[in-house]
Amino acid sequence: MASVSLAEESAHDTRLDSPKGAVLLRISGHVTKQNAVGEAQLDHTMLTALPQHSFSTSTPWTEGVSEYTGPLMRDLLDYVGAQGESVRVMALNDYEAEIPLSDFGDYDVILALERDGREMPIREYGPLWVLYPFDQDETLLSERMRFRAVWQVMHIDVL
Repeated sequence: MASVSLAEESAHDTRLDSPKGAVLLRISGHVTKQNAVGEAQLDHTMLTALPQHSFSTSTPWTEGVSEYTGPLMRDLLDYVGAQGESVRVMALNDYEAEIPLSDFGDYDVILALERDGREMPIREYGPLWVLYPFDQDETLLSERMRFRAVWQVMHIDVL
């Protein structure tokens, strides 16, 4: 039986599978697991393969309470081997927000893929939305925290 060197094993551990569908999210910066030059690219199937988390909440931008589902941000960042202090989340419309990684340990922040059991189209804040469980903690209702809830996410840079 052929032995595998530590360098080969380490290289294998840092390689993610390539997306088979359209890339929905690119994660760059300080990530140790990649599938493209300098970044991790994820499609819908890869994102839904991560453990999913749901919560019901109202938001300042939508009417009523809805149930949102997607991977926890801390699980997503663990999946790509993120090593940093914060992330810069970028939206399709060039909006950016810097979020400390501590938020993802303090709160069950998700990268929402679904609202009320349906994928979210671009015109309804999708397809990806960094979303805080606003109704679970009144401190999340501050302007500072609302600015961190980025919709139409396309890129995350780990700083």
